[in-house]
Amino acid sequence: MADKEALYDEGLDLAFEGRFEEAIGRYHEALAIDPDYSDAVHALAMVLADCDRLDEAIEWGKRLCELSPGDVLAHTSLSTFYQRKGLIPEAEAAGAKARMLDWKRQLAGEPEET
Repeated sequence: MADKEALYDEGLDLAFEGRFEEAIGRYHEALAIDPDYSDAVHALAMVLADCDRLDEAIEWGKRLCELSPGDVLAHTSLSTFYQRKGLIPEAEAAGAKARMLDWKRQLAGEPEET
């Protein structure tokens, strides 16, 4: 049985090759092992958005923000999903949350996340 990191890495490779449905499957397999694996949640949300499955991307984006409430990129991604769906007030709220988190990070003198 593959571990969650191996499944996640396979998903990344598949997504890079444009094999999105297979990538989605690998991310779901990784999440079956660890439902709180935030890297797989984020990657799944991004691939779903790439497939224009925006409702699903938004749901997974919300889950990511629950798992990583202080992650600027999580809130930025959710904002992007909302924007693509045409949900502008929601996009603006998620974007504002990302900016607020980034400002807090800057004021605390913390380095940017990579």
